Amino acid sequence: MWVIFALGAAFFAGLTSILAKCGIKKTDSNVATAIRTIVVLLFSWIMVFIVGSQSSIPAVDAKTWVFLILSGLATGASWLCYFRALQLGDVNQVVPIDKSSTVLTILLAVIFLGEGISWIKAIALVAIAAGTYLMIQKKKQAEQVKPKRKAWLLYALLSAVFASLTAILGKVGIAGVESNLGTAIRTCVVLAMAWVVVLITGKRHAVRAVPKSELGFICLSGLATGASWLCYYKALQDGLASVVVPIDKLSILVTIAFSYVVFGERLSRRALLGLCLVVAGTLAMIIK
Repeated sequence: MWVIFALGAAFFAGLTSILAKCGIKKTDSNVATAIRTIVVLLFSWIMVFIVGSQSSIPAVDAKTWVFLILSGLATGASWLCYFRALQLGDVNQVVPIDKSSTVLTILLAVIFLGEGISWIKAIALVAIAAGTYLMIQKKKQAEQVKPKRKAWLLYALLSAVFASLTAILGKVGIAGVESNLGTAIRTCVVLAMAWVVVLITGKRHAVRAVPKSELGFICLSGLATGASWLCYYKALQDGLASVVVPIDKLSILVTIAFSYVVFGERLSRRALLGLCLVVAGTLAMIIK
């Protein structure tokens, strides 16, 4: 049964980007992020109460709170950039870059934390980096038709950078906090940050103007994130982490498949080769 939950976690994680993309066709991406974070926040605290870690909040020291807030700001920046990238670019190009944050995270860990790296992980890093490069290459004809949409690449790269910073900050300062509690607290920071961005950019009026159909997709993307978390936790609780984690990492396959069905985004042979490299590299990262 736990395998089904692991597959469910990957399915909902892969579906999140598709639902979000459907919800930001006309809606400002910052507004969408602020709205969906409300739903995600509810699920994050549900996870806290499921594992019973809410009682440990008073034990969190000042240093840990600082790093929780910093990692929350990094998470918020990553989400804002990610959904802006989704709004401007193709799903099957944005997602691989986001997944490649693993490469930057490991490199930063080696440089700043002094962590070692095995030859298997080194090969995996090269595979993921090469695969990502192959997947983000657009056809020349498409570039001529939509020259202004190259901005998605910058936002996608920033998303990956901030995601990596989130992981490093978490590693440095919040190792003593239960993971679900840490996620819930970070999500509170993300929610505050997202709404501050909405207010600063003068998008407050846009909240009421969100089309009902897109609002539904935005909320569903938040529910998908929450469902993925719940399934992932249940799978880890009942099954083998060495199997659950790789299955969850393969959510990129779900996203690519749905991007073809929903948006008609096809992979070229070059991009397909890149996808294979990303998947192979991701699975190799699990090997200790």
